[in-house]
Amino acid sequence: MIRTGPRHALSSWHVRSLAGPRIRPHAQGTLSSRYYSSSTSDGPKAPPSSVSSNSSALCKHIRDIIVATGPMTLAKYMQLSLTSPVGGYYTRGQAIGGDGDFVTSPEISQMFGEIMAVWYVLHWQMLGSPADTVFVELGPGRGTLVDDVLRVARRFPRFFASIRAVHLVERSPELRRIQRDRLCGPTETGAGAGSVGAAVAPVEAVSRHAGIPVRWHDLLEEIDMAAAPAPMVMAHEFFDALPIHRFEKRHDGYWSEILVDVAPNSSNNNNNTALAGSASSTAFRFVKSRSVTASAAMLLRDSAYASRFSKGDHVEVCPEAARIMAQLAAWITSRRGMALVVDYGQDWTQGDTFRGVRAHSFANPLDAPGSMDLTADVDFSYLRYAAKDKARCFGPIEQGAFLHAMGIQSRLDQLLRSVGDNKPLQTDLVDRYKRLTDPFSMGRIYKAMAVFPAGGGDTPIPFAPPSKVSLNRPNVQKITSSGR
Repeated sequence: MIRTGPRHALSSWHVRSLAGPRIRPHAQGTLSSRYYSSSTSDGPKAPPSSVSSNSSALCKHIRDIIVATGPMTLAKYMQLSLTSPVGGYYTRGQAIGGDGDFVTSPEISQMFGEIMAVWYVLHWQMLGSPADTVFVELGPGRGTLVDDVLRVARRFPRFFASIRAVHLVERSPELRRIQRDRLCGPTETGAGAGSVGAAVAPVEAVSRHAGIPVRWHDLLEEIDMAAAPAPMVMAHEFFDALPIHRFEKRHDGYWSEILVDVAPNSSNNNNNTALAGSASSTAFRFVKSRSVTASAAMLLRDSAYASRFSKGDHVEVCPEAARIMAQLAAWITSRRGMALVVDYGQDWTQGDTFRGVRAHSFANPLDAPGSMDLTADVDFSYLRYAAKDKARCFGPIEQGAFLHAMGIQSRLDQLLRSVGDNKPLQTDLVDRYKRLTDPFSMGRIYKAMAVFPAGGGDTPIPFAPPSKVSLNRPNVQKITSSGR
């Protein structure tokens, strides 16, 4: 018997409108999300030689900066490791899926993207069915989620007709090409002109979904927000990859910042020959700042950080997430749009969640920068506080509860009927459903938060109205791992 959850009547009606299901290919094998690892006692796999080469160049680049200017913040290390043109992780584009380092919910099952599409259709109607909208995805990965959303949107003609453009915020040239091929069809090398050629990272293209234009941006602020119609924004596993600062409480009550330095036994450490030396034997380590840094003084001003933590406790803060959330909230209110944030994390301050993920296993995040994904749990209370007075935030609620309330079991039933007596396909569909919804898999740690215009209005489905306490300040709490 498939475990069920409460369903909203309207969402179930929208899911039933998906009649005529088809099953698309999914990532295969024993795969890990960025939160859960499938590693064994054999340890993480070594990166391919091409990745090792790029990593060596980036390793030397990071080492040279440290030698020249001193230990760098963890935020700077993450930013360079993930997005540097000198071998940054996301520049190679093959991070997601069975052949990559981790798998995301849209890659696990089409049901995830289909339920997200139903959520947008339902709340587009609740906002008065605006005639003109744009769909925006932050960090769209391989383009699987937005492709599923547009595919399902065709089932709702008025909603589909309102979508004037798709905006994808993506810095990686290789991921842009993968997204373009999925949304617009493969382009032969040399075909097209300028930005749409296969060998060049696309800037604009025409989708195979009724010719809806697709535009790529490095940053959210590159979108002309004043001119764009009502935005429908998706941030799926976006905030977890933004650079964080980490701090440690000192004996005197102040906070030291955790920095990244070259390890003492690395080749040519802390001398002038380091700039010309080999990066192959360079290792990095965490060190603590001797004094209070500007970041600590600015980010930990809330008195709760002083009163609720003890000597040796760690705190992770992501100011970039707050900046983007504030910007997003203002846009949603000014243009009467909506956003859905789906990510892993908690509704309180995070402490020691920074990790590396490579080949579906956890790895030392300071080992071979550029060869793995770097990530940290999201503090949803921090996002909600960043949107204070700019928009209304609802949630977070657990992903399993969200998907059940929106009718994922109805969609599963449709797909099971569509495969007839094919037992292997039936088992595979149920396994993927459980992966998304089970509290011991992705159903609990992954959470959803909705953002709607300020000024009142209906509470979005399936969320509850926020409490006044939750809106007043970040939920600065010392929570042990057992609280997860």
